[in-house]
Amino acid sequence: MKYTFIDLFSGAGGFSLGFKMAGYIPLLAIEKDFNAAETYSQNFNETYVLKRDIRSVHSLDIERILKNKRIDGIIASPPCEAFTVANENRQRDEIERLYGDPRGMLTLDAIRLIGDLQPDWFVLENVVGLMEGQLKKYLKEEFSRVGIQNIYFNVLNAENVGVPSQRRRVFISNVKITLPHINQLISVKEAFFSLPEPDPIHGIPNHIYVDSSKMSNTRISTLKPTRALVHYRGANKRYFKNYQRLDLEHIAPTVMGKKRFIHPIAPRICTVREHARLMSYPDTFVFYGSIESQFNQVGESVPPLLSFCIARFLKKKMKN
Repeated sequence: MKYTFIDLFSGAGGFSLGFKMAGYIPLLAIEKDFNAAETYSQNFNETYVLKRDIRSVHSLDIERILKNKRIDGIIASPPCEAFTVANENRQRDEIERLYGDPRGMLTLDAIRLIGDLQPDWFVLENVVGLMEGQLKKYLKEEFSRVGIQNIYFNVLNAENVGVPSQRRRVFISNVKITLPHINQLISVKEAFFSLPEPDPIHGIPNHIYVDSSKMSNTRISTLKPTRALVHYRGANKRYFKNYQRLDLEHIAPTVMGKKRFIHPIAPRICTVREHARLMSYPDTFVFYGSIESQFNQVGESVPPLLSFCIARFLKKKMKN
């Protein structure tokens, strides 16, 4: 049986790609960012892409577009900026992050549409900061308000299923998700295997040199593995690294939209394709828009391999 789904806040389509790889049919994607929506359209040409702000989308709009086709499931990745500890300016009061920050309130729109459409299953992804303090309690209340009583906060690490970069996220669903772990983590060396130096002659999409004129070539060339050229402060007085040299023999740190990595061997910034490999995207998946937008699309997505594992788990659950 082929299960269908729709993708809210689809971005470039990493979350959708994993489900499609597992045999699901993506019926509809909603994404307001033009470049991300274009990337989704080009890579999922059989899927209807609604390029609109989700706050203006009603469930009746979705039903009209799909002509009442059955929706088995919903996946959603609302913006994380309101909740992530990497955002120095996030609200101090965690409740204000959900009900006061316009970006945080978008999570409520995802819950609204899930409640209206009542799919058999749903999976909503975000940073683990979405569960801080009283947020878990309020989210349960919001789901209860739309008729969903039992929800699970599944915290999953992408590296445990073979993604060659760290990524710890919460996947809220009406099904408890448990995934088997691989025996050994995948290193940067394995992720970059067979990938040549950037050159259009190779025909590898999104694999071109990134301008490093703002960085000192001397500093880049002498940078040791795991060290960084830039440090910045996030919330709770935590510091984060940017322009960090990758360690060839270990997995990469978390890939983020604004983050850039220095190649583990070459004295240069990693390409979009190299970031995409660290997120388990196949080389056949092409990103569109400016270089900055492409980096953001990669860093703000769900790794396709992790999504695939979740999709496969759900399929087994539904068969039982």
